[in-house]
Amino acid sequence: MVKPRVFVTRRWPRAVEAMLADKFEATFNSSDRALSVAELREAVASADAVLPTVTDRIGPAVLETNRLRTKILANYGVGFSHIDVAAAQKWGITVTNTPDVLSECTADLALTLMLMVARRVGEGEREVRSDGWTGWRPTHLLGTKISGKTLGIVGFGRIGRAVAKRAHHGFGMRVVTYDRAQIDAGTLAEFGAEQVQSIDELLPRCDFVSLHCPGGDENHHLIGARQFDLMKPSAFLVNTARGEVVDERALAHALWFDTIAGAGLDVYEGEPSILPELCGCENAVLLPHLGSATKETREAMGFRVIENLTDFFEGRTPKDMVA
Repeated sequence: MVKPRVFVTRRWPRAVEAMLADKFEATFNSSDRALSVAELREAVASADAVLPTVTDRIGPAVLETNRLRTKILANYGVGFSHIDVAAAQKWGITVTNTPDVLSECTADLALTLMLMVARRVGEGEREVRSDGWTGWRPTHLLGTKISGKTLGIVGFGRIGRAVAKRAHHGFGMRVVTYDRAQIDAGTLAEFGAEQVQSIDELLPRCDFVSLHCPGGDENHHLIGARQFDLMKPSAFLVNTARGEVVDERALAHALWFDTIAGAGLDVYEGEPSILPELCGCENAVLLPHLGSATKETREAMGFRVIENLTDFFEGRTPKDMVA
């Protein structure tokens, strides 16, 4: 039996690559660099399945070719705003993602960013590494406690709920959430959460705001200058969702002029390029998209892709089909 041909756009954990090589005729991107449009076009022309990541922009420029062979885009990650789903549907291509398996680690990182920016951890480490620390003193690098504060969560899906669980039960935080869907009362009670009807209602109440909504056009620059003006001057923003959700120039302005107290970011609109104005903000913690970056989670994401591919090529509906 001929094995389906799959193209993997980046290097994946070894255990996952080994299983892919065993189950499929797999081609790997050994250079582990982001591929060009021309290279992605060649991939969809030569492979039955392409396995993209967040670094791969797949839309009409890639898919509109008379050599199209690919029938499934099995995305490695829960977010898929980098894939033009409408274009994929037009060409009869199935799209899947990997929900569930990265929720816990992404929630852990959101809390990490919250603690880092509130307690000025980045500033302190830079001071120590540059040999600038002169010793303990009562007023040195005074930060903000998070225990007992109010956390606003924008997007109350799997990751948002995992953050609420840690914040409420671990740090005694009051949780306020905004989500376009109505959350049932039992779920809200489980996390000590209150749902409000708009972001404008949420922002002024919160000491911390953590973003866990999808990216894409629908939420492009959902948080911008007007939203920062609604936040407390003592409040902090955390983004582990998608870079495009935040207007980064407005954020840099808010940080430079103390409209808000600080921000912790793991994602960026033009990543890996980061706005220079943000890099100059001492009150920002900037991480290189580490939300799911544990061995356990990255392997689980890959195995979930393999499950989706197996279902598809054996004639079953993949359980993680988004289009």
